[in-house]
Amino acid sequence: MRFTKMEGLGNDFVVLQGPRPIGAEDVKRLCDRRRGVGADGVLVVSPIDAKRIRMQYWNADGSPAELCGNGMRCAAAFAVDRALVEASEFTVETAAGPREARVGEDAITVELGTVRVATEKRRVSGKMVREVTVGNPHVVLQVPGICEAAVATLGPSIEAAFEDGVNVEFLSVRSPGLLELRVWERGVGETLACGTGAAAAAAAARVEGLAGSETMVRLPGGDLNVLLDGDRAWISGPAAFVYEGEWRD
Repeated sequence: MRFTKMEGLGNDFVVLQGPRPIGAEDVKRLCDRRRGVGADGVLVVSPIDAKRIRMQYWNADGSPAELCGNGMRCAAAFAVDRALVEASEFTVETAAGPREARVGEDAITVELGTVRVATEKRRVSGKMVREVTVGNPHVVLQVPGICEAAVATLGPSIEAAFEDGVNVEFLSVRSPGLLELRVWERGVGETLACGTGAAAAAAAARVEGLAGSETMVRLPGGDLNVLLDGDRAWISGPAAFVYEGEWRD
């Protein structure tokens, strides 16, 4: 099975050209960093027509996810590189619905769809968090600084408090235009970057009057630009091809 390894701000993926069937055990073996290729998740990118592709995404534990922002940027770059679409602007069909993508020379911009932010915070694992939906579920926890944040302990504790799991953002607001963020991803663990998590954090900060509509989110893997246009979110950042190979399954 031919595969392509890609990454967006250190959030790394095994990318397969579809359509093709793949099961949870296949995903877990591919993502195993000692016995497999190693990745945060698996993307299957399939052509639909000249202006549309389909992106399917699985977390490293084999669970399917509704949406992945960094994964969508990689899928968009893959589609253009493989000539699966005719132009650099096209639609990506996801489990969360259709999303728009633009592939530029310096960055890939993708639409994440409607962002829904809870009006009130709630207490989970002893911490006050705000729930945010960006096609997939998130909670945002404000911390004084991300370096000291207890991501490895609070992340899994908060994730386990939700029946279907949740992505957990540890947010430090440095200025209205700069947020610092670490993310515990549902079904993966801490990752170097999370696109939907960056949008969730920016939306939560905006609700509290701590950020505007355009924000740079600084993650361990690099910087991601977030635009909140009303209740819709866009993210812009790089996506890179790492290598190609053959998986002997």
